[in-house]
Amino acid sequence: MDKTLNIIGGGMAGSEAAWQAANAGLKVVIHEMRPKVETFAHRTGNLGEMVCSNSFRSDDHEQNAVGLLHWEMMQADGLIMHTAHKHRLPAGGALAVDRDPFAESVTAALKAHSNISVSYEEITALPESGNWIIATGPLTSGALAEAIQAETSAEALAFFDAIAPIVYHESINMDVAWMQSRYDKGETEAERTAYLNCPMTKAQYEAFIDALLDAEKTEFKEGETAGYFDGCLPIEVMAERGRETLRFGPMKPVGLTNAHDPQNKPYAVVQLRRDNALGTLYNIVGFQTKMKYGAQKAVFKMIPGLEDAEFARLGGIHRNTFINSPTLLDDQMRLRSRPNIRFAGQITGVEGYVESAAMGLLAGRMAVAEMTGRSLAPVPNTTAMGALVTHITGGAEAKTFQPMNVNFGLFPPLDGVKSGRRGRKERYKAYTDRAKADWQAWLGQTMLDAAE
Repeated sequence: MDKTLNIIGGGMAGSEAAWQAANAGLKVVIHEMRPKVETFAHRTGNLGEMVCSNSFRSDDHEQNAVGLLHWEMMQADGLIMHTAHKHRLPAGGALAVDRDPFAESVTAALKAHSNISVSYEEITALPESGNWIIATGPLTSGALAEAIQAETSAEALAFFDAIAPIVYHESINMDVAWMQSRYDKGETEAERTAYLNCPMTKAQYEAFIDALLDAEKTEFKEGETAGYFDGCLPIEVMAERGRETLRFGPMKPVGLTNAHDPQNKPYAVVQLRRDNALGTLYNIVGFQTKMKYGAQKAVFKMIPGLEDAEFARLGGIHRNTFINSPTLLDDQMRLRSRPNIRFAGQITGVEGYVESAAMGLLAGRMAVAEMTGRSLAPVPNTTAMGALVTHITGGAEAKTFQPMNVNFGLFPPLDGVKSGRRGRKERYKAYTDRAKADWQAWLGQTMLDAAE
């Protein structure tokens, strides 16, 4: 049997899958089309490049399902999580990273591994033989997407993913803006002051909403429909759902006190998060958009403190394609019609960097077990990793399948814990305690199986 594992795509999932398989002794080839074939969102040919936010979201492994997924990946020697912590930026309890050094480190680690090689080429058809993982993410090339669609005899599902703009810090008016994380969250002063805040009065907010609604937007191509994932809605789409929607979303004013005017509570607040270690770049949190570039500059400069803002990158929009995994994949993440091919990452219908890398981690380990003739016990669905893979490979309703972030709603219920909002802290801690024990037991058993 050919003991080479081929991985299409060098994003979060492909990079993590390669790392896991190579560390287990397999020879791995990563097939990455960049930089020869570019995408709308990528800027470099680096593996593990972050194309949207620079945040891996909450790092709280006791009260947050994403933070628990961080913890599980660290326990499994996950490349993405270890590298993220190496290039961490203050973010008030979230795990944000300096995106360019992060991707450079991921690339260097993979290229330095004796079991890994990188082939820069576009794969345009489904491989007939060999062992493969397809981890091409939301920007799967047109030719490969057509090949997948032809094989599955199903319409490709798609939504539109929007990118938030990045502002040069030196162009922000700090006489208006101030530094503070919501509720002063964080263990260090850097964490407690990780976000830059721009306050709005009611009149300023209303004018901003009017401008959002009236701004010129990117037109969709013929045949495209805007099926957005709720976790990544463009701000103008949120505004269309109701004038107060943004005040209860990314512009909520709670947990913040204006350092320049402590007595007056802002009606709304726009937050920016540091995007690099130097602190020269800040991204506007939750402000992914499909407005045209000229409109973006005009509308965003209405934000108090950003009147003279200079943009390192404006927002954008791109198509995000994923398969109907509950109908197409088995519990080993293999394509039912071609079991020599696994899928991993966002193309499977998980949403977010963390979830994508996690599915890469599992796909890599599952491939190792199969290619070395070992059986791999199912990942307990009581773990963050197991809850997520169970959801996409059969737990979700196929007819209404949409991209999903990891969340405690995917976990089996616990007996003997309080339900409702008041019991949430105790309940979440019980979920994470159970998950950690079960994840460590599963990892321990897989290591024993490998030793045998």
